Amino acid sequence: MSDNQLRVLTYNIHKGFSPGNRNFVLHKIKSALQSTDADVIFLQEIQGDHSIRSAQYPNWPEDTQFEFLADEIWPHHAYGKNAIYDAGHHGNAILSKFPFVQWENIDVSYMKSASRSLLHGVIQPPSAEIPLHVICVHLGLFGFERHRQLGKLVKRIDEHVPHNEPLIIAGDFNDWRGKAENHLTRDLGLTEVFKSEVGSYARTFPAWMPMLTMDRIYCRGLHVSHRQRLHEHPWRGLSDHLPLMAEMQIDY
Repeated sequence: MSDNQLRVLTYNIHKGFSPGNRNFVLHKIKSALQSTDADVIFLQEIQGDHSIRSAQYPNWPEDTQFEFLADEIWPHHAYGKNAIYDAGHHGNAILSKFPFVQWENIDVSYMKSASRSLLHGVIQPPSAEIPLHVICVHLGLFGFERHRQLGKLVKRIDEHVPHNEPLIIAGDFNDWRGKAENHLTRDLGLTEVFKSEVGSYARTFPAWMPMLTMDRIYCRGLHVSHRQRLHEHPWRGLSDHLPLMAEMQIDY
């Protein structure tokens, strides 16, 4: 790929377990992710630590899940806790081939039982004159919750992302009714990579028979040349979500 092109992927990995929690498949997820050769990966439901599961499964990695997945392919990574409990914690992660200038995890929780956050990183691609902003999201299950979280996301971008700097927002929006569109398209001038091309979002959930459009990739200041829902073997058996991937060119 040319110096100003990026391949990005978003994936809810279901804490490394197959649909229905039948099998621990993190090693297979790692192999599948490596095969995509993505430059930046947005991950949701990634297990930061779990004392019980790490003792139950002999192939549980010694490192955190995001460090295990990053390995030597994505030397730069950021992790933000969404949920913290007695046995451990899980959240969002961004893996990158390019260094982070900075990153911050912003709490947007409205219920103690459903902690949520926005992981905002600033990445410096090697040939870029300006930084790239990347935000990994996993929004709540309830409409009123998502509405408030999207409001915080808009406020965060208005205050921390200059309009001349490229921006990618990706993750699990839990937005099967399409309510995020007004916030992100109207208020922020973003485009969703699938809807802008084919007129509809990609169906990603449940992975074995995708009906709901839960996962999205939005961007601003980038030209999308290719988009793909990864729905063939082995992806259908690795998580309850399917991943989305897009190739983009930074507009200077």
